[in-house]
Amino acid sequence: MLITILGAVFVFGVIVMIHELGHFLTAKACGMRVDEFAIGIGPNVIQKQKGETLYSIRLLPLGGFNKIAGMDPSEDAGERGFNNKPVWQRFIVIAAGATFNFLLAIVIYFCIFAFHGTTVPSHEPIIGDTVAGNPASEAGIQQGDRILTINGQSIQEWKDITQSLQGHSNHVVSVTLDRKGEIISTTVIPRESGDRAVIGINPLMEVKQYSIGESAVYAVTHTGSTIMEMLQGLWNIVTGHSKGDVAGPIGVAQMAGQVAQHGFISLLLFTALLSLNLGVINLLPIPVLDGGHLVLLILEGITGRKLPEKALQYIQMTGVGLLLLVFVYSTFQDILRLF
Repeated sequence: MLITILGAVFVFGVIVMIHELGHFLTAKACGMRVDEFAIGIGPNVIQKQKGETLYSIRLLPLGGFNKIAGMDPSEDAGERGFNNKPVWQRFIVIAAGATFNFLLAIVIYFCIFAFHGTTVPSHEPIIGDTVAGNPASEAGIQQGDRILTINGQSIQEWKDITQSLQGHSNHVVSVTLDRKGEIISTTVIPRESGDRAVIGINPLMEVKQYSIGESAVYAVTHTGSTIMEMLQGLWNIVTGHSKGDVAGPIGVAQMAGQVAQHGFISLLLFTALLSLNLGVINLLPIPVLDGGHLVLLILEGITGRKLPEKALQYIQMTGVGLLLLVFVYSTFQDILRLF
């Protein structure tokens, strides 16, 4: 329970802080007045006034906000107010949140690639582990065994195992193993899995190291490919080609706790993935989200006119309603998963 709480606080705290930091730094850089920079929601736990900005940490680490003067059209914040700045500056400030989430993921991936490396399957035909209840474990094949032959065919690489088992589903197959220098012979009956014959084994995992340059390149390309996969997934949901599995704050907190049990590196990878997810979702053209705000700024830039205050209110109310529906639905799904 404690690991789940700490994992959730770490993940939510980091990605929200970075998101809001993007808005905050760019607002300051554009000369806007920021009245408050807050991490979390609910009552203040810690707060400190520094200059014109109040810095605060709230009770629940499930959100955060920047109180930038003049974002409310009815507020007269003078020349340093958000709405009195040029469209391009306002666009930068709004886009900075998601941009910083993407940059966070790149930094995390870079650090992991450069200083830890990644685990990749070994090409050697050595058993990393066996799946309980599958043919290999029932035949007594153990972790660390090297497969020498299958049905008399020599096995030199891991890919040879798949090829040697092909077409032998539900048939007895002879296997020769090297177990710490001892040659052992046994038999297994592969089961059918799709169009493959499998015996329930996984390869040995090795740590692959990268140079600083390789780490930088892979961090950027991996971030880009992950974003594209997320967009493709969203498109498949919208077009009805796949069913969306929605998780709310409770579900994400549970996942964070489960991931944290596998170590800090796993928690960092989960943080990077969730940061990308937050960035992508925030850029969707939905009112209230940053993406919806960006669309309005683009329209203002093209037409040279701001939308009437009444129209903005209706748009904001629609967005709030949509988000509330999603929140209630996702939280309900989280509760159902608990039982």
